[in-house]
Formats: sequence, structure tokens, C-alpha cells
Amino acid sequence: MQARISTALGTGAAAVAILGLLAACTADAREDDQASPTPTGSTYLVVTSDSVTLPPFGEAADYQLGGSYDVDDAVKIVARDSTSTPAEGVYSICYVNGFQSQPGDDERWSVDNPGLVLRDDDGQAIIDPNWPDEFILDTSSPEKRQRISRMIGASIETCADKGFDAVEIDNLDTYSRSDGRLSIDDNLALAKLFADRAHGHAMAIGQKNSAELGELGRTRAGFDFAVTEECVRFEECGAYAEVYDDRVIDIEYTDDLSAPFDEICASAGRPATTILRDRNLVAKGEADYVFEHC
Repeated sequence: MQARISTALGTGAAAVAILGLLAACTADAREDDQASPTPTGSTYLVVTSDSVTLPPFGEAADYQLGGSYDVDDAVKIVARDSTSTPAEGVYSICYVNGFQSQPGDDERWSVDNPGLVLRDDDGQAIIDPNWPDEFILDTSSPEKRQRISRMIGASIETCADKGFDAVEIDNLDTYSRSDGRLSIDDNLALAKLFADRAHGHAMAIGQKNSAELGELGRTRAGFDFAVTEECVRFEECGAYAEVYDDRVIDIEYTDDLSAPFDEICASAGRPATTILRDRNLVAKGEADYVFEHC
């Protein structure tokens, strides 16, 4: 949530307030940068985003977060959870929940690192209303962002060690569920640390959703491409294309299609890589499994 300055402020006061906000943001950015991991004496490689390999956009993709299964011959891009192994013979994207806890990971955050869990005025952990077993992580200070980046960074490095080509970082938009306790700037600063980590291991990194960021995901966080859910349904595909051109992978879901999937595939505005999945992303062979691609 971006700060707003009341129009009741005089011109001079407003200018002072704006300068104060900018100074605070700059100071936070400097602290994030100064605390960034250094490659000296470690396996952290210095690789720019220009040196990573991007997905073959326009080819068919599959989104296998609910369980891994054999890849169709036509599919050239596969996303799987960080706990899985990458699919062989295709471009592999590793899913990482970067801004919330993972289901079943409560103790790691609430017990071992309680200060990194976002809390309300009564000290209670703030939970994602759509995912009641996931805590929202507290990205509000450079020190907390560094600690989170080291913990989540271990998952990113595991993805690299397993042989994934890229990572997608989910729940970038937790600021919208934080009751004003987090800002877009907070989460972009943490996303930049994730991007540095991924690029340092020669992996590309994808922005997950959050069309409202515009170019900030690319210019400030360093994302290389976008993974979107239902950009056709919510008429957001153009916003991603303005930032990432054809570097967009879109997943539409069977339970909320804006039109029959063959019509979506025939539409001019959809991303070149657009697929259809069941909402729960179940594995092939399960009753509700659906997978189609344009």
C-alpha cells in the first residue's frame, strides 16, 4: 500500500513529506544492498540477468505444482514445486513461496523465527485468508528482509542444485493482505534479494502475478519473465506484455473461464504460452485432472 499525502498539507509541508518518504525508501534500499550476500569465499556466483537462459516462450507449458507426472511430448516448459525434481528434457521452473510460509512449515516460522511472521495489534500472526495454513512474512525492515532472504534463499539454491533452470516466486502481493503493515516497496526490496540469489546461481526468475506493479517488477526487483494466473480472465495480459513482451506464461483455470478455451487460444491478446489446468493442479490420473495448451 503506497503512502498518500493529504491535500490539506500546504505546498511546503507536502514537499517536506515527500522528501522524507523518498529518503526513507532510499535508506532502506541502501541497507538491503549493504547486507546483500557477497560471493567472496562461497559458492554464490556472480551472474547477471543477461547471462541466464529464459524459457522457450511460445512453446507449450505444464503447471505441475500439485504433483509431478510424465510430460507430454508437446510440452517444453514444466513448473514443479521446489520439493520435486525437475522434469527431464524440458525447461524446468521451480516454484518457491517467497512471501508466506508453506503449509506444514509452521514451526520453522512461528517457533524458530517468530519475529519474521507479520502480526496484528494483538500480536497474533496474520494469515492469508485464502490459504489459512500460511503465515504472511514480515518484510517491513531491511534486517527482516535479509533474514527471510537467507531462509528462502536456501530453497532457491536447492532448486539450482537439483538442476532447475528458473524459479518463480509466489505471493509477491502480500502487501495487499497486510492491513497496511507492508508496502509494495518492502516486497520489491525482498524480491530483489531473491532475484540476486537466483541470478547468482545462473537461474532466471519469474514474477508471479501482481500486474499492478507495472514495470517495477522488472526494473526494481529484476524479474526476467512473468508467470500469471488467469490474466485472460481478469483482462491483465496486456499489462504483463507491456513489461515483459512475449516473456509471459499464463495459466487459466477450468472453474472460472471467461470463454471456452479454444476461443481463448484463438484470441489475439493471450500470451503465446497459455495453458488450462484444474484449480487444484492435481496430478495426471486423478479424478479432477485437466490439462490443455494452446
